Amino acid sequence: MAVVMSMLWAGVTPAQYNAVRDRVRWEELAPAGGSIHVAWFEDGALHVTDVWESEAHFGRFLEEELTPGVQEAGIQGQPEVRFSPLHRRFVAPGVTGAA
Repeated sequence: MAVVMSMLWAGVTPAQYNAVRDRVRWEELAPAGGSIHVAWFEDGALHVTDVWESEAHFGRFLEEELTPGVQEAGIQGQPEVRFSPLHRRFVAPGVTGAA
């Protein structure tokens, strides 16, 4: 069952996020089971909303790819992560790729 993953990680900076993204390369090498990723910074925290085929898909990506990148970037603490069942997904015509 597809899920929406919501993450809040206090103290993560845009530079740290970019370092992890550059190391993991999820925009070039899309992780298995991941279909949408949106990230922003507000109130001193990283906010992420993803859509995954399952929690297990995210768990594998976290363990195998994301955690090593986070450690290398020196990110401290743990994020607040929540999963919710996906009810519906819509992507506007013509919307593709990373921006």
